[in-house]
Amino acid sequence: MTNGFDFVKSSYSSGSGECVEVARNIPGTIAIRDSKSPTGPTLHLTPTTWTRFTATLR
Repeated sequence: MTNGFDFVKSSYSSGSGECVEVARNIPGTIAIRDSKSPTGPTLHLTPTTWTRFTATLR
């Protein structure tokens, strides 16, 4: 857990070590980070922005 965020690896991440981790446990914030850099920067999005972003990936 980092800064209260409980990160989990994306179910779409491959086993090659190139993973995205997402935390949804803080109300009003979706946090995203690179699993190779757990102490590095995180991207914080609103749930609405996250929904729009993930919709573009489908």
